[in-house]
Amino acid sequence: MSRVYNFSAGPAVLPEEVLQEVAAEMMDYQGCGMSVMEISHRSKIFDKIIEEAEQDLRDLMEIPDNYKVLFLQGGGSQQFAMIPMNLMKNKVADYIVTGQWAKKAYQEAQKYGKANKIASSEDKTFSYIPDCSDLPISEDADYVYICENNTIYGTKFKELPNTKGKTLVSDVSSCFLSEPVDVSKYGIIYGGVQKNIGPAGMVIAIVREDLITEDVLEGTPTMLTYKTHADAGSLYNTPNVFCIYVCGKVFKWLKKNGGLSAMKERNEAKAKILYDYLDQSRLFHGTVEKKDRSLMNVPFVTGDKEMDAKFVAEATAAGFMNLKGHRSVGGMRASIYNAMPIEGVKALVEFMKKFEEENL
Repeated sequence: MSRVYNFSAGPAVLPEEVLQEVAAEMMDYQGCGMSVMEISHRSKIFDKIIEEAEQDLRDLMEIPDNYKVLFLQGGGSQQFAMIPMNLMKNKVADYIVTGQWAKKAYQEAQKYGKANKIASSEDKTFSYIPDCSDLPISEDADYVYICENNTIYGTKFKELPNTKGKTLVSDVSSCFLSEPVDVSKYGIIYGGVQKNIGPAGMVIAIVREDLITEDVLEGTPTMLTYKTHADAGSLYNTPNVFCIYVCGKVFKWLKKNGGLSAMKERNEAKAKILYDYLDQSRLFHGTVEKKDRSLMNVPFVTGDKEMDAKFVAEATAAGFMNLKGHRSVGGMRASIYNAMPIEGVKALVEFMKKFEEENL
C-alpha cells in the first residue's frame, strides 16, 4: 500500500526521509550490530545521539545558555502537575484558558495552590484568543500559563500575553518548531513531541536555570523535580531512547531544510491554501476568528453532522486520513504540521472542491 496523507493531530505525520533513515538503521545502528532500541542509554553511542539532538535543538531555536533542555517522559500532561510542583513558591499562579489542554492544566494546578483563571475564551467554544494586553495579573503570581496553539480548536497566540514581569510558562505541543521563537521571553517552554517532532512518549521542556531549584513543593516526587533531570542531563533514569533518536533526526531534517524561518514560510503557504478555500466555499467553513487562526490545526464544518460524517468517510476512502474533528467538538480538522507536504494540502482542497460540487 502506498503512503496516505495523514492529517492526524498526533501521533502525527513524520518526514518520509526520516522514516526511511530510521528503517535503514533499525537492525544495525551505524555498524554497532544493534538497534538503537537495544543499546544502553549509558553507552558512548547514545551519549552522542542525545548530545547532538540537544545541540541541534539549541541551534534551531537559538536557545540561550541559561536554559536547560530536558527530554522527559510522561508527555505534555505530566507537565500540568510538574510545573506547579516546581514553580509555585507563593502557591499562586495565573492561567489563560483557551482550550481543553489549558483547562486541564488549570484544573491540575488547583491541587497545589491558588490557580486563577485570568482570561478565557470558553464563552465562544474557544474559537478565539482573548485580549491579553492588560490582564489582572496577580501580584504574588509565581507564573502565568498559556497553551500557545490549541490543537482541538485551531487557535494560536499571535502575540504573547503581557505578564507584567511575571514568568511566562507555555505549552507549545502543537506548534513546536513550526516557526522561529524567542525563548528568552519564557520561563518554561515545553511540548509533547508527538505532534510536530517525533513519535509519542516524550515531552521536551526548555527551562530557565533560575527556575530549577531544590525548593519545590513538599512531597514532590524525585522524578517530578526539574533539578533531578537537569543535574543528570536527562539520564537520571532510562530515557525514551528511541524517541530522542528520532527527534534528533527530525532536528537535522529541519536544519537541512532551512530551519524555522523556512518552516514558517512553508507552513504559512500551506495554511493559506486551505483557509482561502474555506473562506470562499459554499459548503465548508472554518470555526475560528481569522486573526487567531493556527497554521498547524485547521478545524472546519459543513454545519450538518450527517454531511460531516459523509465527508470524513469519503475522504478516508480516498486516502485523506484522520480528518475527523476531536470528539469534544465534532466536525473536521486537518493538522498540517511541518512534515505534511504542500502537495497533501493541495490534494485535500481539490478533493473538498469535488465533494462540494457533488453535495450542494
